[in-house]
Amino acid sequence: MKSIATPAFAHDRPACTGILLANLGTPDAPTPQALRRYLAEFLWDSRVVEIPRLLWWLILHGIILRIRPARSARKYATIWTADGSPLLAISRRQATALAKVLAARCPGPVRVALGMRYGNPSIASALAELQAAGAERLLVLPLYPQYSAATTASAFDAVTAELRTWRWLPELRFIAQYPDDPGYLDALATHIRAGRAGQPGDRLLFSFHGLPKRNLLAGDPYYCQCHKTARLVAERLELAPQQWGVAFQSRFGRAEWLQPYTSTLLTDWAKTGVKSVDVVCPGFAADCLETLEEIALENRQTFLDAGGEHYRYLPALNDAADHMAALAALIERHAAGWLEFSPLYDSNTLTVERTARCDRARAMGATA
Repeated sequence: MKSIATPAFAHDRPACTGILLANLGTPDAPTPQALRRYLAEFLWDSRVVEIPRLLWWLILHGIILRIRPARSARKYATIWTADGSPLLAISRRQATALAKVLAARCPGPVRVALGMRYGNPSIASALAELQAAGAERLLVLPLYPQYSAATTASAFDAVTAELRTWRWLPELRFIAQYPDDPGYLDALATHIRAGRAGQPGDRLLFSFHGLPKRNLLAGDPYYCQCHKTARLVAERLELAPQQWGVAFQSRFGRAEWLQPYTSTLLTDWAKTGVKSVDVVCPGFAADCLETLEEIALENRQTFLDAGGEHYRYLPALNDAADHMAALAALIERHAAGWLEFSPLYDSNTLTVERTARCDRARAMGATA
């Protein structure tokens, strides 16, 4: 007599709409060992580094993973908190806050799960959580406002790779970008205005994560979307063209990256008489090593060493109420036709039907 293994899907379980929040990720600890694991996963992604695999494997394992983990661990140690990685702690708060906003605004059952592209909690574990909750509809929101193959498309790869192992696939929707979303732009403008209240710097710098220039030439829209976000926010702040600028941070390797480079522009501004700057990173939904260490600390010193006098980093939107409201509205628009009908899943009739189907399936397994 054969028995049937307990399926991941239960026929008598009410369904829900699953929301997967995805972000880049973080090491488990600020140690060289943890950084080596994290960087090995991150830098081996062919979406992140578009170099022939054999050549890149030799460079990655022969040079980078021998040197960079210890250096990165020291940087992470400067921002690590009692709650661990700032990115992970903030992302968890975002997931919790977003679930509360959606529960208050949507009539049907919605479940929010957090998954990191690299490290923990993984995208696979977040999807398993949603599957266990009965998610038959899945909306994926990578927290990258501006689209890049190195970030957004990589998250899509991870989601679909996991879904390939599922017997019953959920209906799937994917939010690819939101660089000009009104709620996101309004939240940014409000946040920047509050951060600069009383004594704004001479210039406002919108600093985005950098990418190799070849990504732009290959058709990646990231560069254009970064400029669009900055322009639309500057318009909301009623800034004159000479009062703000756009630059790109975190250059790595010898190839030409998107320009101007943040450190170079800050140096040029200081040398030409700009005494105070405010810096914001609109491409980051949550503060992380790149904003808290590279922008808030390293680039501060760069600007001061070049002759600047006042440097202020304006934190990311993180789990601010208007940011969560903007994301909830974004989700509602992309889940149109789902959330309105989700109360049907709670009906007694549907539960009875599913229970009957489940009983029949078990009976068939017992007699097989």
